[in-house]
Amino acid sequence: MTTFESATERLDRLLTLVPWLMTNQGIDLAQVAASFDVSQEQIVDDLQLLFVCGTPGHMPDDLIEASWEGGKLYVGNAETIATPLRLGRDEALALIVALRALAASTDPANRDAIDRALMKLEQASGESGSVANRVSFAVEDDQNAAHHLERLRSALSDHRRVSITYLAASRDESTDRDVDPMRVVQVGGYWYLEGWCHRADDVRLFRLDRIEALKVLEQDGTPPEHATSRPIGPGVFRPSEQDELVLLVLEPSAAWVVEQFPVESVVELADGYLEVGIRVADPQWLTRLIWRLGGQARVISPASLVESIRHAAQKALAMG
Repeated sequence: MTTFESATERLDRLLTLVPWLMTNQGIDLAQVAASFDVSQEQIVDDLQLLFVCGTPGHMPDDLIEASWEGGKLYVGNAETIATPLRLGRDEALALIVALRALAASTDPANRDAIDRALMKLEQASGESGSVANRVSFAVEDDQNAAHHLERLRSALSDHRRVSITYLAASRDESTDRDVDPMRVVQVGGYWYLEGWCHRADDVRLFRLDRIEALKVLEQDGTPPEHATSRPIGPGVFRPSEQDELVLLVLEPSAAWVVEQFPVESVVELADGYLEVGIRVADPQWLTRLIWRLGGQARVISPASLVESIRHAAQKALAMG
């Protein structure tokens, strides 16, 4: 099964790839692939696409030149996009404010790197930096999260295991877990504990405001060597094989779903329709998504979930 890549993701890579190659002529194909975290075949596909890209006119001299003979990459006739993308005034201002908020709420161990990045950005942005000084912000913690945060930081620094009682919102049940903490991070206004969960025998994320009880144990809390942190962004959810696999059919107008959410498979059907496989931990989340899409999406399996969504829709209509 191939990994689906959206057009937006590929465009972002191409806009970064061209100026980078222009300043690194003759670089090895393998090194480029490793730097952009894609296969060598994908880089070759990108270069073949660049052959048909260029300025208006559609003549040979208007198109980008690319070659990779002997495993060495060269790009030419791309001066119009050879300059790396720069932040606009509003973008720089938003980034400065976000970094200041992050510095105020992050772990001390990470604050030095954030401060250095903030200093360089303020120096480069000029006027935007002074405007940002007039913006005030406050990071508000949930009481439950704030109560646990200090003890988790202590457990991290002392390499201690923690015992937690955690409320899984998708199942509305609490479970007791022993966790070796790896880090605490704030994403989208919520604090999360990432650690090695001995119940799941894997790395897991726990939202601090859903931790009902927490105790720092005397046991060593060093995670296993093979435990690795996962990328965490606005879409914190990362599907696992234990989550239910749901098949959807999306109309062309709902194709944005495959770019917005982590999907497991995408099959192109006739007339621009897509059959999408997506792992779902919370059936209520899927129900809300289907309602949001109106008639643009249809669940085709599993049958139990199809019936559940139909029943929920009928109940909502009856209440209206």
